[in-house]
Amino acid sequence: MNDIPPKLQNQIAQFQALQQQLQSVLSQKFRMESQLREVQMTEEELNKSPKDVTIYRNVGSLLIKASDKDVIMKEVVDDKETLEVRIKTLDRQEKSLREKYQTMQEQLNKALGAGAAPSDKEN
Repeated sequence: MNDIPPKLQNQIAQFQALQQQLQSVLSQKFRMESQLREVQMTEEELNKSPKDVTIYRNVGSLLIKASDKDVIMKEVVDDKETLEVRIKTLDRQEKSLREKYQTMQEQLNKALGAGAAPSDKEN
């Protein structure tokens, strides 16, 4: 790494930071999608259940009896909508980061390729 110019070292560091940022966004998106699937299953089960069914909700480490199915259903729908918006935001971030990643990767390949021996460029 000592024979690499400081400017290129800086670009490599930025590229690595971008990789970490992309990985973080993908991880968040995966968690949100998992939560969304869980909320969708909850919504389906609530839709199947009779209006007078007894429902319990998590409050910390406790299960508390809910007073009204409609109130719980509204909360579930709100949670679902919030998760969908967050996932769309993460999708946009992922797309933007992937484009930056691709561009930066091409720039680094060119910069590293320019300093390589002629026989290395042919492969």
